[in-house]
Amino acid sequence: MGEEIILTAHQPVYLPWLGLFHKIALSDIFCYFNEVQYLKKDWNNRNKIKTASGNIWLTVPVLTGGHRDKKISDIEINNSINWQKKHWRSIYFAHQKAPFFSKYSDFFDDVYNKKKWERLADLNKHMLKWFLDVLGIRVQFLEASQFQFKGKKNDLVLDMCRQLKADTYIFGALGKDYVDVESFEKSGIKVVIQEYNHPVYTQLHPGFISHLSIVDLLFNHGQRSLEIIMENNIAKEDLLVSRMQETG
Repeated sequence: MGEEIILTAHQPVYLPWLGLFHKIALSDIFCYFNEVQYLKKDWNNRNKIKTASGNIWLTVPVLTGGHRDKKISDIEINNSINWQKKHWRSIYFAHQKAPFFSKYSDFFDDVYNKKKWERLADLNKHMLKWFLDVLGIRVQFLEASQFQFKGKKNDLVLDMCRQLKADTYIFGALGKDYVDVESFEKSGIKVVIQEYNHPVYTQLHPGFISHLSIVDLLFNHGQRSLEIIMENNIAKEDLLVSRMQETG
C-alpha cells in the first residue's frame, strides 16, 4: 500500500480563524477553492479582531452587482474606499503592545501600505500562504482553478478527491449537513468531519474572546501559535493510525 494522502479544501477567506489552520495542518494537500460562488456576509471578505473596546469587523469592500453569478476568483476589490489604511490602523492600534507584534508587523505593513490588491482571492491567498509559512504548516498548496472539478457539494468534493488521488478527506463542521459518506466509502475514501475545540489563550485587553482572526493568536504567542491551535484536538498522526487500522 502506498503512502496515504489526506486532502482538505476551503474557499478563500480573509484573515482566517484558528479552526481553518487546524484542518489544513491535518492534511497533505490543501486545495484553495477559488472557483466556488462568492457569498455575501460570509467570511470571504471579512473577519474579527480584538480591540480594547471589544471585537470589531474588518471588511474588505468589494464591487457590488452580480455576486450571485460570480466565482470568488472573479470578485474585485472596491479600491475607491481606502480600506487598506483603515485595516492597517485597526490592526496596529489593537495589537501594537502584543509580545510578538514587532516580529510580524512588517508583513502587514507591506500588505496594507505597499501593495495594491485588485482581486479578493489574490489578497486572501497571499496572506494565507504567509500564515501557513510562519505557523510551520507544510502542505502541498493547490488551487481549484488549476483543475476541472465537476459536480456540486458532495459530488464536487468526491470528484476532487478522485482527481487528486486522496485516501482521506477532511470536511469542516458544516460538511456533515451535505456529505454522503457512503459514496466516499464506495470510492475507498475515508471521511473525517472536523470537530474543533477552540483553545483559550492569553490575549491583550480584559476578557477572552474566541473565534477571532489568526492575527490575534500570532501577535500574542508567536512561535507557539501552532501548538496552541492543536491543543485538545486530533492530530495528523491520529488520522493516519486510524486509517491504517481500518485498512488492516
